[in-house]
Amino acid sequence: MGNVKGRKQLGTDESHHQALLRNLARQLLMHQKIKTTQAKAEALQPLADKLVTLGKRGDLHARRQALSIVQDREVVHQLFSDIAGRYTERAGGYTRILKLGPRQGDAAPMAQIELV
Repeated sequence: MGNVKGRKQLGTDESHHQALLRNLARQLLMHQKIKTTQAKAEALQPLADKLVTLGKRGDLHARRQALSIVQDREVVHQLFSDIAGRYTERAGGYTRILKLGPRQGDAAPMAQIELV
């Protein structure tokens, strides 16, 4: 996953940050849209777009790279067989972030990230 210039830390150490993004990416690919905080959605968007790009490539190396990030064979199979086929004509921008307003308990800004 590597260091992305200017990425937000989300108040965690590096290993927890990676685990959080992997789980969010897995849930996004599984359910096509998820509701989370705005900061987490913004941190997830480049990773999700990268995974769809790997799915569009479709070769074995891309599949292994995606599997190293998502670590769920069924989700990677769904990515390469179903999701990537929808974006063959699209050059980028596979995800959309919709702002939802503050969360009831702590007023954290919420957002919904979805595959376009």
